[in-house]
Amino acid sequence: MTLVVMAAGMGSRYGGLKQMDPIGPNGEFILDYTLFDAVKAGFKKVIFVIKEENLEAFKETVSNRIEARKDLPLEVAYAFQDLKDMPAGFSVPEGRVKQWGTGHAIMAARQVIGDGEEGIAVVNADDLYGEETFEILYNFLSDKEDPACGCMAGFVLKNTLTENGSVARGVCECTEDGCLASITERTKIAKQEGGGAAYLEDDVWYPVSEDSIVSMNAWALKGGFLASAAEDFVDFLENLKDPMKQEYYLPTAVWNFSKKCGRPLKVVKTGSKWYGVTYKEDKETVEKYIASLIEAGVYPGKGQ
Repeated sequence: MTLVVMAAGMGSRYGGLKQMDPIGPNGEFILDYTLFDAVKAGFKKVIFVIKEENLEAFKETVSNRIEARKDLPLEVAYAFQDLKDMPAGFSVPEGRVKQWGTGHAIMAARQVIGDGEEGIAVVNADDLYGEETFEILYNFLSDKEDPACGCMAGFVLKNTLTENGSVARGVCECTEDGCLASITERTKIAKQEGGGAAYLEDDVWYPVSEDSIVSMNAWALKGGFLASAAEDFVDFLENLKDPMKQEYYLPTAVWNFSKKCGRPLKVVKTGSKWYGVTYKEDKETVEKYIASLIEAGVYPGKGQ
């Protein structure tokens, strides 16, 4: 079963791959622990979606170490997100340098597995999701009888916030039977001084429940999704309103996939707490959490 890891933005967020700060005793990054959890759940193959110019740096910094570990028996492949990867008849708008977004990034996996994939799981490279998340994704893909076309590991908003600034989250509404009813991208959600959380829109902060279910881009998607995403990217480009900044988001591609195939998107709530280094100040919190899991025997320690 294949896990697709979106890592094309790592260089830009961290000022270059070689400047990424390790958070484990053997120089591990968050991604090492993500893959450790994925293997434990049952995944056998990983596709890293990166920028082609970062390939050698990525191998040197991340994947060579992963491939050398006997406790991470993964087949490793690479796919490249490229701004110029456009459908026939389209070209990059003059002056655009920003990538097309997470929906476009996941389409790059077609370079490895084509449009007829049997099903994939998708996660971000720089988020630590926890073991339960990968169990949710793997179990859904393993259940051939489940009528849903996809499954989202749904996080509770308060478990995904940082003390050091705002975060981007997809805020979800779910049906009574646990399926996704809607998802709204909020690019800036933050804790508030008086308690609670709020999102910023048009320079105004609006309250949002801390118990909301949010997407952390942890999806399991049945076969046909990549072909559907490619079709929807054409629609996105045909209706582009902001040629310099507008992005094609993965949740949008997933939602459209569900509508086209007429099958629901399942949401399985996880009680896991998200950890990530959105800001440099987050690093100490993540290090302490990793250290606690090493002490508990969940992750290997120094020299292991």
